Amino acid sequence: MVRWQGSPDAGCRDAMEESLRHRLSVHMRRGCLPLVAGVLFAGALQAQTSPLPKGAETAPDAIRPLIGAWNLEQAGAPRQCTITLGVEQSGQGRQLRFPATCRRALPILGQIMSWSVGGEGELRLHDGAGKAVITLSKSGTGLNGKGTDGQDYLLDPKDHPRSARPVPPSAAERAATAAARPTVVDPAAAPPTDAVPGRYVTMRQQNREGCRLMLEAGVANAPGGAPARFDGRCDDTGLTIFDPVGWRYAAGRLSLVARKGHSVDLVFENGQWRKDPAVGAPLMLRKLAP
Repeated sequence: MVRWQGSPDAGCRDAMEESLRHRLSVHMRRGCLPLVAGVLFAGALQAQTSPLPKGAETAPDAIRPLIGAWNLEQAGAPRQCTITLGVEQSGQGRQLRFPATCRRALPILGQIMSWSVGGEGELRLHDGAGKAVITLSKSGTGLNGKGTDGQDYLLDPKDHPRSARPVPPSAAERAATAAARPTVVDPAAAPPTDAVPGRYVTMRQQNREGCRLMLEAGVANAPGGAPARFDGRCDDTGLTIFDPVGWRYAAGRLSLVARKGHSVDLVFENGQWRKDPAVGAPLMLRKLAP
């Protein structure tokens, strides 16, 4: 007589199940079962949370609230599937993704290739030819509509993340952005090159004189520029660290060249030179009479 032998895998499974039952029993005796259940439940929630698709934060306002994962459900049936509405163009609309198993749970998904927003704000899930297979409209916190199969469908946002509408910049932020842009200079309205050399006073604030600076005559458009130097002692720490040794002038922009080779640009406004862009510590130059 031959006895039926179970497979080694079955034996392993039995041993693993017995070990798991033993560990759960120990946790129950120790009062740790809520903790174990909490960890398992948290893991399940984490697995169900999908990150926002690439480009969601910069998507157009008309589609941004729709970008991300949704639960698609067939009304009156315990069938649902998580679909993800993406930003990138795909076929006749934008990218739409879902697990392969969704085609069994909701056969209508086998026809759907992409998505778009209609002229009245309705969401259309369409096939490869651009024909709407399911059309949904806003309803409460989700959307509902009808498919070409005659069934009613619901898109439920659940707790999937959404991209928030960007906060408009404040007046201070707008001013800082504008200040960071180089000023457009009309070279025809700027002082001629031969009017630049001379003795200047530096200012960090209007009409509060600081150091004296000499811009000497020379070839102002050469790589190193014409010579520049302090005229006397300078107590401005920032300027002494910068240590101007040259100046250049081109297209209406004056550049002071530091000993280490970097430079700062200035533009001519209201009879004096102003640092441009106006970021960081302010700097102005006013030419002194000979």
